[in-house]
Amino acid sequence: MTTSPVPTYQHILLTVEDRIAIATMNRPSRRNALSLEHMEELIDAFRTLGRRGDIGVIILRGAGPAFCAGHDLSEMTGRSPEFYRHIFDICTVLMETIQAIPQPVIAQIHGIATAAGCQLAATCDLVVAADDARFATPGVKIGLFCSTPMVALSRAVPAKLALEMLLTGDPISASEAHQFGLVNRVVPIADLETTTLALAQKIASASSAVIGIGKQAFYRQINMPQHQAYGYAKEVMSFNATFADAQEGICAFLEKRPPQWSDRS
Repeated sequence: MTTSPVPTYQHILLTVEDRIAIATMNRPSRRNALSLEHMEELIDAFRTLGRRGDIGVIILRGAGPAFCAGHDLSEMTGRSPEFYRHIFDICTVLMETIQAIPQPVIAQIHGIATAAGCQLAATCDLVVAADDARFATPGVKIGLFCSTPMVALSRAVPAKLALEMLLTGDPISASEAHQFGLVNRVVPIADLETTTLALAQKIASASSAVIGIGKQAFYRQINMPQHQAYGYAKEVMSFNATFADAQEGICAFLEKRPPQWSDRS
């Protein structure tokens, strides 16, 4: 097992081992609420990890009793419109960074994922949730409609469910989130860490170059008309076929041996 050095942050604990990075939001007393500084640290962490070829997957989780309670409301009173715009600009950059980096990001959810915390879960590429997890966009209850969480949520679940969550603010359970596609897997909380790690290890065993091009292509084609999506995807796949790892993988399959990916030491 190999361990690589990582940067240090005030609100995030970061570890890297065996091609898997684990980013733990570490504001347990605030239920990992997304303060401006916390979001800026997350952006820096994702960008830093995204540039590293020795990392195949990133797990995002929260310390303490919850995954993430959304924006830090203590920063949201008596401010100027410019300040609020800045907060939501930074939040948007964070969400877009998660989907822009080449590594898949798996959210490991326990407790609550509310408002921008629900947005964070919906933005991550995959979600593994404990059976105690709850997801909500409750901004309407405090007079601040969850408009930016709506963007991620409405792209992850059916419109009618997204609107009900947004209009009522009521939470849905982990099993309901799984039923409607917000969550990939629901497990007992005792199995949450091992299940998430096993999924990360399975993905990290593939070629990082291939995973990266596939993730990028997925998000680019998802909202294209079908014919345009096929035109784009065939160009991506043709380019992918020239990769050394594609040729190695095909040969390994034909020769009935494990592939030796180019990004492994």
